[in-house]
Amino acid sequence: MRQAFALVAVFVSALFVTPTLVGATRDPGLAPLHATCSSGYVDGIIGGEHKCLRAGEFCSPSHESDYERYGFSCVGGHLQSGVSAPTPTPTTTAVATTTATTTTRAATTTSSAAPVTTPVSTRASSTPINLGTTVLLKAKTKSSGCTLGPLPDRRCSPGAYYSGLTKVVICSSTFRTGAIRNVSDAEKHGVENEYGLAAKGYGSTLEIDHIVSLELGGSNDISNLFPEKSSFAGRLPGFHVKDKLENAAHKAVCAGTISLRSAQQQIASNWELLYKKLYGVAPTGS
Repeated sequence: MRQAFALVAVFVSALFVTPTLVGATRDPGLAPLHATCSSGYVDGIIGGEHKCLRAGEFCSPSHESDYERYGFSCVGGHLQSGVSAPTPTPTTTAVATTTATTTTRAATTTSSAAPVTTPVSTRASSTPINLGTTVLLKAKTKSSGCTLGPLPDRRCSPGAYYSGLTKVVICSSTFRTGAIRNVSDAEKHGVENEYGLAAKGYGSTLEIDHIVSLELGGSNDISNLFPEKSSFAGRLPGFHVKDKLENAAHKAVCAGTISLRSAQQQIASNWELLYKKLYGVAPTGS
């Protein structure tokens, strides 16, 4: 009689053994052997162990990436077939165009008001950079009758930067200003008109320069542009000298000797003073 009960117990326990693994045995101290699953199941390695997978079976969300390799997803603690995690939508915000509109308000360095940002239009680029928005360093209060000189007339050209061009971005070894430089001839002529100049090309004698340079995260907005001669009367410095400063300021920012925001503010308010701080002497023209 005892033998009969023992045989019944063995038979009943066999009924509750998972029917999906056939011939899969392993010593606990050894690496798991390959499992052969019954028809309708998918053999997989989940969490480092062989499992037989089928829709409806219990699953652990912590192994979602493993399930996905076999065409399953763990939803509500049960496997679902043909479901995969959503693919993130890539963001490819590109170089700003010159159609950004300028608002009538802007933040100064001493104002408690929040900086005014202007939307930036984008276009496709082979090296997309998220420019963010244009932030004015001071209010633009004039658009004509501006004074031409070594320093921009800040009533017309207060300076502006892109919020997305952070120190991490501009100090990256892959950052190139050519990827973000985008000033059309129409915009250049608009700057010339503001300063009472004829709208034309001036060759090497004058250029439409960025006040906050692109190396320092400057914007292509007209509020960050001004006409600058190669040199001025009385040996006052022009754009060749300012170009030299822009490179030095970029190096100083990336070296941590000056903050990016401070460099932007100083080069916009009086780039000649910033030159003297970095080089120890006042700039002079040729």
